[in-house]
Amino acid sequence: MSGELEQIVSVQVLTTPEAGESVGELLELIFETTASVWFEDESNEAIVTVYLERASIDSAEEMSLDQGLAELRAAGLAVGEGSWGVELVKRENWSESWKKHFHPIEVGDRLLVKPEWEEREPRLGQAVVTLNPGMSFGTGHHPTTLFCLEQLVECMPLGGGKSFLDVGTGSGILAISAVKLGYGPVEAWDFDPVAVEVARRNAEQNRLDQALSFEGQDLTKTPPGGRQFDLICANLMFDLLLAERTKLASWLAVKGRLVLAGILAEQFAQVEEFYCDLGMELIAVESVKEWRSGAFRFSP
Repeated sequence: MSGELEQIVSVQVLTTPEAGESVGELLELIFETTASVWFEDESNEAIVTVYLERASIDSAEEMSLDQGLAELRAAGLAVGEGSWGVELVKRENWSESWKKHFHPIEVGDRLLVKPEWEEREPRLGQAVVTLNPGMSFGTGHHPTTLFCLEQLVECMPLGGGKSFLDVGTGSGILAISAVKLGYGPVEAWDFDPVAVEVARRNAEQNRLDQALSFEGQDLTKTPPGGRQFDLICANLMFDLLLAERTKLASWLAVKGRLVLAGILAEQFAQVEEFYCDLGMELIAVESVKEWRSGAFRFSP
């Protein structure tokens, strides 16, 4: 026997879609592992979960979770009831629990994202990205991630040859998809070391570990200028998109496209205003429920 725990701990918070990402960051801060955020369409709720390689959480962690949720509510974020629970999950059942959430995604005729247990055959000429369930990862189902995938497909002509920057790569799904679609060079990085490790494992699963590297890098400490890219995807927090707008624009090629996601609908007008003030124009926008994403380029 390897000594691997037969059961692992699941910490799950039920909240609103608006608060999902913020609650996820709270769990990541407390438990030092990346959280998964699932959006339930029927109930219009968000389920934020971390899985821990241990048998319990301690009283200090419980207190930090209660206090953190209270602080988010006091700051004006609609966290809903913010109810949370802890349960032991059998290791052999844990992977099975992902299957009800993670189904294949087709992005036009060019891209198929699927879990390894699905035997879906790709269409002729369709690139395939395969993901395994991990302690946490992005699957492409979130509206903001899906918009980025759609932009990847739309911006890449057959034959490839465009460069791509993935800022805040998370699971690595965008960077991996970019390489599969023919983008190159592809650069991807994230502030969270756990996310970087997950992205590396996903690249290995897709046999791209030699072709694609993921770096730990902080956007706020990265200097502007330098290499420019034909396509940039920044699926980030609203405040970060505003604060680092000049830097993101400095990395965009003259005829390139900057895709901004992770934005609530009521925040988008300010994002558009700030980026248009840099000499950019909005060329594509998509709204799904409370989320709005957009693609920008420099005005001719």
